[in-house]
Amino acid sequence: MGEQLIVKNLPFIKILPSWAQELSYKYCSKTANLYMVHGNIRDFLPHKMNEGEFIFVRIQEYISEVLFGNRDIIVYYDRSSGVTFANREMTDAYMKAMTGRYKDVDPADFVSIDPVKSFTYLEDYFLLNIPKTRRIVLIIDYAETIVPNQDIARLPEDDRYCLVTLNRWSHDPIFTRGDVSVLLLAENLADISQRLVRSPSTVKVLIPIPDERVRIQFLEFIEQQGSLLLDRGLRPEQVGKITSGLNLLNLNQIAAESYQEDRPISLEYLRQKKKEIIENEAGGLLEFIESDMDLSYVSGHDFVKKRFKNAARAIKQGRLDVLPMGYLIAGPVGTGKSFIVTAFAGEIGIPIVKFRNFRSKWQGVTESNLEKVLNILVAMSPAGVMIDEADAFLGDRDQDGDAGTSNRIFAQIASFMGNTEYRGKIIWFLITCRPDLLPIDLKRQGRAEEHLALFYPDSQEEKEALFDTLIRKLKLKIEKINTPELFRRFHFEVSGADLEAVLIRAKFQAASDNRIIITREDLDTTIHDFIPPAYPHDIELQNLVAVLECTSREMVPRRFQNLDRAKLIQDIQDLKTLLGER
Repeated sequence: MGEQLIVKNLPFIKILPSWAQELSYKYCSKTANLYMVHGNIRDFLPHKMNEGEFIFVRIQEYISEVLFGNRDIIVYYDRSSGVTFANREMTDAYMKAMTGRYKDVDPADFVSIDPVKSFTYLEDYFLLNIPKTRRIVLIIDYAETIVPNQDIARLPEDDRYCLVTLNRWSHDPIFTRGDVSVLLLAENLADISQRLVRSPSTVKVLIPIPDERVRIQFLEFIEQQGSLLLDRGLRPEQVGKITSGLNLLNLNQIAAESYQEDRPISLEYLRQKKKEIIENEAGGLLEFIESDMDLSYVSGHDFVKKRFKNAARAIKQGRLDVLPMGYLIAGPVGTGKSFIVTAFAGEIGIPIVKFRNFRSKWQGVTESNLEKVLNILVAMSPAGVMIDEADAFLGDRDQDGDAGTSNRIFAQIASFMGNTEYRGKIIWFLITCRPDLLPIDLKRQGRAEEHLALFYPDSQEEKEALFDTLIRKLKLKIEKINTPELFRRFHFEVSGADLEAVLIRAKFQAASDNRIIITREDLDTTIHDFIPPAYPHDIELQNLVAVLECTSREMVPRRFQNLDRAKLIQDIQDLKTLLGER
């Protein structure tokens, strides 16, 4: 079957998943010996046996049996198990040949976990079998443990030996003509020596996290095994639709746990498990944003709310093609930039995640973390990504002092954000009070192309509306008061954060007297005592740079609408000079 699948009957390859088709075509071209298979390699892989009939196997079985099922020699190696073969006959043939050639060598060295010993004897064995037209596949798992992504000067001697050996094998014409294929398995390409990854002699194949169709097939498979316990009315098709971002091992884990607990899988159970699993799979690098609030909890900012409501309507109608690639949300501190994205999450019904710090002091780890996170985002789509304090978090192309890691990370994120294949599938929300510090590469059209700005309430009515909305958001019990009269006591520009602080302090004062209801006296005392943080120059600078980013006059507060653009730029520069910035 394997020989027909790969060599003799190429149209039959069409039933393979796209990554397996790519690997098969590359193999058939006979132009490469070294393949890197990365991504979702620890998962079950679906293998179609007959029409409508699937089995699910691990990657070593899939590659050796499904893709290369009729090979003469199939060898496995990893640093834990050493050298093993696909069956006993292959093992016996190898040991017989090696013990006959090396009579004074301990037979354990032929299958050693030491790659220097193993690769030396395996190469000799391959060369011995090439004249016999033996077809050979070597599958090396956990490739990052033998050719890690480190400066070659820092590599220990055995890792340097592996790097040179694999690099030599990758373009050895004897291996090419002799039909020897070496496959490296690793979850992240960033973990492997970049000399090999970037080599033109290396073929790289990504195994994606399974799509909806494959998830449904797997759920139907385990349902037939009697291991899927679903809530009444819930079917595998529905579960498959709402489990984007999970692989088949994850689904099997959910099914097994619910079965052992005798607890049918419900939508709420799935939601919680999906959140836990993805956050764990991301190694704590992603955090789900959950919200029981929608845009009705946002006071003011009518233009921005209108834009977000239109986007939510397009998402619900499936018109992802009309959505922007991303949003830049600017405005001074305390205007509710993060909250409005959280409220949007509650409005649209698709997951929104927040980037956590994926940077590491260890070489290669940062790139590996980011590669893992981006693969998860693709699998989760449609999804939103919120990056708070984006100007500090993302950096730029010109950062120094970390061996170029920040530059590579920035380029990787910028390239991913600009991939139009993900329009409407991955929506970016870059939040910052200093959009002027965000590189233009990320603000341009095709990335964070919709620029929105939030400002402090501009009128008495806006302040009162914000006050009432905060009472609802914080679920406060407060006696009826004359709000306009109350606000006459505020003799300063007030932000949403300031008002929330006043209400929380008033609630604390009521609780100190063992009361639930906040009184007028509580508010009077709190307002009289409250002193807002005084950063007038910083706030003014944040206001002006947000105005400069606005692409619609309707967003701009009245007091800024008639500012001449040249004067606006000059005022910004003057404030930066005053604050000691360049």
